[in-house]
Amino acid sequence: MLEAYWYIVSESNKLRDRTVAITVYGRHLVFFRDKTGLPVALENRCRHRNVPLSDGSVCEGRIRCPYHGWVYDSDGKVSEIPASGITGSNMTQTSVSRYHCIEQQGYLWVCLSHIPVCDKPPVFPFLEQPGWTSFRMKTRFHATVEACLENFLDCPHAAHVHRGWFRSHLNKKVRAIVRTLEDGAEAEFFEEPREKSAVWSLLSPGKTTMKHTDRFIAPATSQVDYQFDNGMAYSITSCCTPVDSGQTEVFTVISFRVKWLGQLVKLYFKPLAKTIIRQDVAILDQQSRNIARFGGPDFVVTDTDLLHHHIHAWRKAIVDGEKPPEAGIEKHIELYF
Repeated sequence: MLEAYWYIVSESNKLRDRTVAITVYGRHLVFFRDKTGLPVALENRCRHRNVPLSDGSVCEGRIRCPYHGWVYDSDGKVSEIPASGITGSNMTQTSVSRYHCIEQQGYLWVCLSHIPVCDKPPVFPFLEQPGWTSFRMKTRFHATVEACLENFLDCPHAAHVHRGWFRSHLNKKVRAIVRTLEDGAEAEFFEEPREKSAVWSLLSPGKTTMKHTDRFIAPATSQVDYQFDNGMAYSITSCCTPVDSGQTEVFTVISFRVKWLGQLVKLYFKPLAKTIIRQDVAILDQQSRNIARFGGPDFVVTDTDLLHHHIHAWRKAIVDGEKPPEAGIEKHIELYF
């Protein structure tokens, strides 16, 4: 059932007059544009001798295999076999699988199920909105979707993995409220320290009041929002696309609203964000390799792993076809940053 949701495969501008090969959930897909310019997603192999169609060419909205020149239309049907002299209405019903594909907010999205759970993919909330400056990142993690989501929504690790960059461990008590939602769960933080942080020295100088919320949106999206009483705001949304059982492609949009010129702040903030994400890539790689070394995960879960249970409970419910966790439940937790 997880395959019935939408997943990002690429930025739209990567798909022009050529093909793009992508793997999602272990399925090898080829993307190209039909004659009207709309994106198409097909199984990435010719039915004749199984050569990758992505190595072929696109002409007038159809894709041609590089081996024997078989041509497939936007529905995945063979429309031409050059060696047989057969084209058009004289063709057999030979075809490859076609998948749902949508273009939205500059991204290509795919759904591997015959019937998507919803008509449209989720949106990046502040992308291209007036007053906001945004930039995009794509990062390959050698980790599962669950591990990535936990990492993105886990505050305590930041004081150690990102020490000095995002936050430092100051041993100060922080209150948090975890709430279950109709589409996932969220954690809201109160009285959170911001000293000794390169990020906060840029985005929240002085003693501004901050509202911080981490949100899990089922099945594979994280959203972290910071809002300040001086009008400044920062938001990072990551959509996780499973490549296979051990790799995840993460598409991230970071948006911020500042008093001064956003593009100038972006010059400083973008490389800083990339540094922080590289640190996450490294720690998740260490985790994955050690889990494999020990033959599988053996986690100890505490109350300070605020959204761990909710991520796993939601995704398990989807896989098992069961009712997701009930919305409207709150839990108050104290932890130290």
